[in-house]
Amino acid sequence: MHRLKQYTEWLFRGVAILKAFIGFIHAQQAAKIMRPLRHLTTNHKIIGIALLVLSFAGGWLWMDYQSALNQPVQVGQTVYIEIEKGDSLNRIIDKLVAQKLAVKPFWFKVIALQGNAVKKLKAGEYELTSGLTAPQILALFVQGKTKQHAITFPEGWSFKEIWHELAKNPHLEHSLSGIGFQTLMNKLQSDAQSLEGLLFPDTYFFEKHTSDLSVLKRAYDKMQQVLQQEWLKKAEDLPFKTPYEALILASIVEKETGAAAERPLIAGVFIRRLEQNMLLQTDPTVIYGMGDSYQGDIKSKDLTDATPYNTYVISGLPPTPIAMPGREALNAVLHPDKGESLYFVARGDGTHVFSATLKDHNAAVDEFQRNKK
Repeated sequence: MHRLKQYTEWLFRGVAILKAFIGFIHAQQAAKIMRPLRHLTTNHKIIGIALLVLSFAGGWLWMDYQSALNQPVQVGQTVYIEIEKGDSLNRIIDKLVAQKLAVKPFWFKVIALQGNAVKKLKAGEYELTSGLTAPQILALFVQGKTKQHAITFPEGWSFKEIWHELAKNPHLEHSLSGIGFQTLMNKLQSDAQSLEGLLFPDTYFFEKHTSDLSVLKRAYDKMQQVLQQEWLKKAEDLPFKTPYEALILASIVEKETGAAAERPLIAGVFIRRLEQNMLLQTDPTVIYGMGDSYQGDIKSKDLTDATPYNTYVISGLPPTPIAMPGREALNAVLHPDKGESLYFVARGDGTHVFSATLKDHNAAVDEFQRNKK
């Protein structure tokens, strides 16, 4: 029954095309065509005319089909089409036409049927660039080559910043709003007490309507993978009992410098201080411990407040990471510089001066921080 309806539809369309074609035949050309047929019987004339018209119509149909097959249906700026679950082929064609694509619905159906594509079209959002033909568009739909959106978590971001970035992304399905911490950790299959530092900073690509939880899980799983990979290659005699401790120090290194060459140097300073039971005395941990009360400046009072993250007061590492470290920071703390420096001070240009003695350090502070020559 379905094929019968198709054939009927095709027949009516063919008749319409034949009528249109006949209307375009020039009168003189028609006369020339008819002249040799005058000596034939009426039936023969009718058959001859019908065959002649059909041959012209067939040629016209073939050219129209070839045009539908090979001519770009999209010329100009990129457009986006979203196929929803349950969309019929007719509904998809309507969406293409609504975007002003030069789609010929009848031939689009024929091409889809020829390629056995009708039941293989996949839901999703598609990016249709200039120059695509009908078969190429159908191939995109069949292969499920949907538009990929991106979200980026830079190195050094906090969990709070990542959470905000997820919440404001318009292409994600938001399922985390109002979710409790323990419920979230159960969904991530984690027994950690904090997510700080446990999400790998990277750019993540996703299809429209992907859940925010899915992206968060990918970032969590990738950090677990990278941390284990780096831990297995670590240097000997490091003061870390667990990979998590290395992650904590890597987050501090990440916040202390953006200069890649300095990461092993700064990691070396902190590791030597840990080994010699010296306080880490690093400002980024103090800032993290201050939370929302930090307004861009650390006062002397802040350096004496006994928060779990004030490394001017507590010995050893803070209880959790303070940011999301990248692979380079992790590699630096697991392969630190073997020098003798115990101090460093910022030059003001993004790099630091390293010193092995307090005397040299104070001189560097005078030069670069107190502006004393």
